[in-house]
Amino acid sequence: MPTLPQLIEEDIAVINRALDTLIRSTESTTALIIDKGGFLISQRGDAPGVDSVTLAALAAGSFAATQTIAGLVNEPNFTSLYQQGEQSSLLVCNIDDFSLLAILFRAGLSVGVVKYYAAATIKQVASQLEAATKRAPGEGVDLSLLNLADTSSVFQRRTA
Repeated sequence: MPTLPQLIEEDIAVINRALDTLIRSTESTTALIIDKGGFLISQRGDAPGVDSVTLAALAAGSFAATQTIAGLVNEPNFTSLYQQGEQSSLLVCNIDDFSLLAILFRAGLSVGVVKYYAAATIKQVASQLEAATKRAPGEGVDLSLLNLADTSSVFQRRTA
């Protein structure tokens, strides 16, 4: 079963613009769109010394664990996960059934501000993913079947 719609270059451009706006608005280090299976779909910003592919996989795993905890405490859904550090913090937010937004930012930044701007980004990305699904219903992709560490080449197709 496909986990993501077939994204084309135009979809990624819209997603990247939304991430760029988020980074500018929050002064975050980097923002990632992640498949819930842990695959990196798109990344904007720069986090020197951070392996984004591994960060994506671990952030998705942490979010999945958080969802399991939600079930244990009779909460139907936790929509985000916040990890605060001394130098950096990470906010992982649910976008839809198949994807997440992860934002890496300096620990001195307010998580409230990051969450505020993340909400608009989530709406933009979700809208673009929905448009991609409607464009080609049933023609999604399950990134886990492709067995790729770097999935960026999967989303380079242009419309005819």
